[in-house]
Amino acid sequence: MSAVEARGGAGHVVVIGGGIAGLAAAHRLLDRGARVTVLEASDRVGGKLLPGEIAGVRVDLGAESMLARRPEAVALAREVGLADRLQPPATATASIWTRGALRPMPKGHVMGVPGTASALSGVLSDEGLARIERDAELPRTRIGDDVAVGEYVAARLGREVVDRLVEPLLGGVYAGDAYRISLRSAVPQLFEAAKAHDSLTEAVREIQAKAATAQQTGPVFMGIEGGVGRLPLAVAESVRSRGGEIRLGTAADRLRRTPDGWEVTAGGRTERADAVVIAAPAAVAARLLAAESPDAAAELRTVEYASMALVTLAYRRADVSLPEGSGFLVPPVDGRTIKASTFASQKWGWTAEEDPDVLVLRTSVGRYGETEILEREDADLVAISRHDLRAATGLDAAPVATRVTRWTDGLPQYPVGHHARVARIREHVAKLPGLAVCGAVYDGVGIPACIASAYAAVDQLGGDVRGVQELTANPVQSLHGGAGE
Repeated sequence: MSAVEARGGAGHVVVIGGGIAGLAAAHRLLDRGARVTVLEASDRVGGKLLPGEIAGVRVDLGAESMLARRPEAVALAREVGLADRLQPPATATASIWTRGALRPMPKGHVMGVPGTASALSGVLSDEGLARIERDAELPRTRIGDDVAVGEYVAARLGREVVDRLVEPLLGGVYAGDAYRISLRSAVPQLFEAAKAHDSLTEAVREIQAKAATAQQTGPVFMGIEGGVGRLPLAVAESVRSRGGEIRLGTAADRLRRTPDGWEVTAGGRTERADAVVIAAPAAVAARLLAAESPDAAAELRTVEYASMALVTLAYRRADVSLPEGSGFLVPPVDGRTIKASTFASQKWGWTAEEDPDVLVLRTSVGRYGETEILEREDADLVAISRHDLRAATGLDAAPVATRVTRWTDGLPQYPVGHHARVARIREHVAKLPGLAVCGAVYDGVGIPACIASAYAAVDQLGGDVRGVQELTANPVQSLHGGAGE
C-alpha cells in the first residue's frame, strides 16, 4: 500500500503537466486532502486550451467547445465559478464543402456512418447512395478485437461514405486518417453495436433508437463566454486558492522511485512526493518512465501525433456576407487545403456581442502525415485560407487582423490496437505504487475525456481502480463540435 492509499489519497502529490488533465487531477487531489505541486514546462497552463484576442475580440486559439453530454467538463466549469459563463452554440447548423458546393451537414448518422442511405442524400452521389443499400445484403463482417474505421465502413457502405463524411468528421477530432483510426477507441459505441449486428446500418439504427429512448435534452456541446480557454485558468486559480502550488517554466527532468515514495527533479530542485501523476504528452511520459518502467516507456514511444494550425481572421462585419450556420467541414478527397472553417461570430453569441462591428472566423489546416503545409510562413497560411474561403463562400474582403496558431504534435493518434496499448501501459504503471498517468494519450482527446482520465488517475492513487478499468474498457468518444473544432 502506498503512502497516498494509507492516507485515503492525502500526502504530497506531484502532478507533471499543467494542461486540463493535470489541472483537473490537482483539483481533485485537493478535494481529497492532498498537498499538490503542479509542474508545467511551458510558461502557461491550459495545454491545447488557449484564450486569445483578435481585433479586440476575445477568441479561442485552441479547442473551442466541450461535449456537454458527458458530465465532467461542464461540472468542473461550475465548480470553479464559471456556471454563469456557460453558453451553448448559438447555432448547431453546419455544412460540408463537397463536390463543389456547401451542402447541409446530414443528420441521422453516427460520426458520418448513416442508418439509412437517404440520410446522406445530397452529400453522396447516386452511386454512393446505392452502394449503402447493399449493406443489408452483405454477409456479416467479423471485426475482431479492433478494426480501422475507414476500412470497416468502406467495406460495408463504400468508400464514398468514408471519403465524403466520415473522414472530415474524424479528421476534425484527431487530424488523422480514417483508414488508420481505431473504431474501438474513436467510435466505441459503433464498435460495440457493430459486433452485435450483421448490418452496419442496422447497428447505427440501434444506436439511434437507444439515444431516442434515453431522451437526452439540452445542448450536445457547450462553450464558455470568453472562450473555453478560460476553463484551465479558472481551475488553476481554484488550485492556488486552496494551497496548491503551480510552477510554470519548470520541466520535470527525472523521476525516481524511493523506499517511501518518489523524487521528481525539475528546474534544479528535487521534490519528494508520496505519489506522482503524469499528465504529459507521450514523449515526455516515456522519457520520465524510462528508468522505472521501461516497458511502459517503450509503449508510449510508439504513440504518434498529428500537427495542425488554426488561422483566425477578423473582418469588418459590413464587408462580409457568410452563409448561415456555424461553419463547414472539408473532405480531403476534394483536394482543398483547409479542413474546416468555423464562423465564430455566428456560432457563439458572446463572440458576436464582443464587438458587433467585427466578424471572426477561423480555419484549420494540417492532418496526420502533412508536414509541408505547416512549414509555410504565417502569411502563406492566411493566403491559403482566404483562397479556400473565397471558393467556398464567396468571401473576398480583406481581413482587418489575422492570427496563426500552430499546434505542433497537438493531437495523439488512435490507430488500430490503441486500446490494447493503453491497457498495457496501465498494466506496467500499476506495478509502481503511487504512480498514475492521464491525459489525451489514453482514453479520448476531448475535454471531458481528459478530465475523466484525470479523475480516474486520482482514484487509482487512493486504491480505487474502477475508473481506470472502465475507461480502459470503454474510452470516451470525442465528437466533432460542428465545424472547425
